[in-house]
Amino acid sequence: DDDDDGDDKRPTPDERFEHASRVCGEECLSILTNIVESQLPARQFVEEALLARHSVDPSGEIICLTSGGLPWKSHLFNLERQHCIGHTGDDVSTDKHKLSIKYVLYTDQGGMWRIQCVSEENAGFTNRLGLPVHWRGVRDEDLSRVSEIEGCTFCHAAGFIGGNATFEGVLEMARVALAQPR
Repeated sequence: DDDDDGDDKRPTPDERFEHASRVCGEECLSILTNIVESQLPARQFVEEALLARHSVDPSGEIICLTSGGLPWKSHLFNLERQHCIGHTGDDVSTDKHKLSIKYVLYTDQGGMWRIQCVSEENAGFTNRLGLPVHWRGVRDEDLSRVSEIEGCTFCHAAGFIGGNATFEGVLEMARVALAQPR
């Protein structure tokens, strides 16, 4: 038997430790790189959008991220707390500077505009304010017709995200959605 030559090729405990140490170091470096190259810059973009929200819409309930693909949700929740913006459980504040953000507008990788509902913090799929029910699951021209907004591309059946070909169109989607009965 060729395999039984007495030469044990299994790694020693020291070699296994060195391998495990190298794997842990690579994982730690990957996490730190993500924080430095993605999370921290994203936080700044989200904060800038939050502070500029009244220039997007006078309601202050819509923000626009000039760059899509950012990890924004946890930053938004933290920044709302930091800047004392957010609902009080019933969101009946009359101070427009204190209302929570309902919608985030951004572009996707193809350059199309998206509207995404902000979920309740720690509530999974419960949105602060979903897109109108009669839009849900409707696409393209049919959605433009029922919403009376040009350029619509889709509204997800669950009502948490939608799309439009233009910024003006997606902003109008957000404004109409804000005006729906609550």
